[in-house]
Amino acid sequence: MHGSTSNFPVNPWIAGGILLLSIILSALFAGAETALTATSKARMHAKESAGDRRATIVNKLIDARERMISAMLLGNNLVNIAASAFATSVLVSISGENGVIYATFIMTAMIVVFAEVMPKTIAINYPDQSSLFLARFTAFFVAIFGPVLFAVEIVVRGVLRLFGLKLGKNISLLSAHEELRGQVDFLHKEGSVNKKDRDMLGGLLDLRDLNVSDVMVHRTKMRIIDADLPPQSIVREVLSSPYTRMPLWRDRPDNIIGLLHAKDLLRALDAYSGDVSKLNMEELALTAWFVPDTTSLPDQLKAFLKRKTHFAIVVDEYGEVMGMVTLEDILEEIVGDINDEHDTSVSGVRPQADGSVTVDGSVPIRDLNRAMDWDLPDDEATTIAGLVIHEAQIIPDSGQTFNFYNFRFQVLRKTRNRITSLKVMPMDKDK
Repeated sequence: MHGSTSNFPVNPWIAGGILLLSIILSALFAGAETALTATSKARMHAKESAGDRRATIVNKLIDARERMISAMLLGNNLVNIAASAFATSVLVSISGENGVIYATFIMTAMIVVFAEVMPKTIAINYPDQSSLFLARFTAFFVAIFGPVLFAVEIVVRGVLRLFGLKLGKNISLLSAHEELRGQVDFLHKEGSVNKKDRDMLGGLLDLRDLNVSDVMVHRTKMRIIDADLPPQSIVREVLSSPYTRMPLWRDRPDNIIGLLHAKDLLRALDAYSGDVSKLNMEELALTAWFVPDTTSLPDQLKAFLKRKTHFAIVVDEYGEVMGMVTLEDILEEIVGDINDEHDTSVSGVRPQADGSVTVDGSVPIRDLNRAMDWDLPDDEATTIAGLVIHEAQIIPDSGQTFNFYNFRFQVLRKTRNRITSLKVMPMDKDK
């Protein structure tokens, strides 16, 4: 009789224990692979710095990710194959040839549910906790399987080399900045990171790709003072300005001879008991600092901190003044517009009820993208007017309309050769 237990080669309790142990080991291998792949290396480094020894093990496993994954796959396959073979042997001894069918369905269901889906679901939802819990278990089997994995790695690399694929050590297709940017964008789409935080992190990552020419105030917008004006007029200019630092020029506007600080002016007025006529503006002015327009923002930020100053004049390769850059301009690339109680300028971006946006031509493309959550390219032009001119290949007239990058651009006003106002409408809303 096939169903008799007299022919059963192993005690049923022992057989059940072996199968249960196999399922548990398979679940641990699967969960460890998923958890250690999904865990946050930054958080593990923080825990390691706090003295968590398990985090130290996790970081070592992550650094040898390829070997760790191979060890977990090897252990998982060994356990699953052994468990299936044992279950088949037991069920055949009980049910005869039909035991093969029973073993196939039973082990498939148990492995899929309890050794794959369930542990991986837990690991992907709690990657840090799972990684710490399984750290020593994983490290033990990585060490045990080390020689086998080394041989497997050599075989795999050799086979891939036959197909023209070379695996470099720790090579990533994306740079660390690109990986971080992609992760932030992904979390924003999922709702875990709000737009403000995403823009701030994005601005910080973008600093290395920007030069001072991308964020400077253009010379046509600079507030500067003629050094040959009477002292009373210069004082009035300083008082009417929303800024504390004012460049002084002589003979022509792009000949900057110094930088007048409002606080130095007040000290001098106090020293002369308010007698403006005694003031010598050139003596009060600080030496102007000139920087190339190709200076990267990280380098300029370091230079500001080193020199303990907040203001620089930007010049091109010929030494001609292009504009000015301040520490605030760089910080605004990270945190957005910084407006204080004396700021009088507006952003120049005015959303309309029909979904369009009226934009001043001098508005930087980056500022418009940040304000409207758009992705207009800023590789070839800095301002929105510059983008239209670059794409149209002409200086358009008022009323002309252009379509590119899935947006419609209408020139509202033009002064001489400058576009001063545009209407921008996303094409999907213009229907």
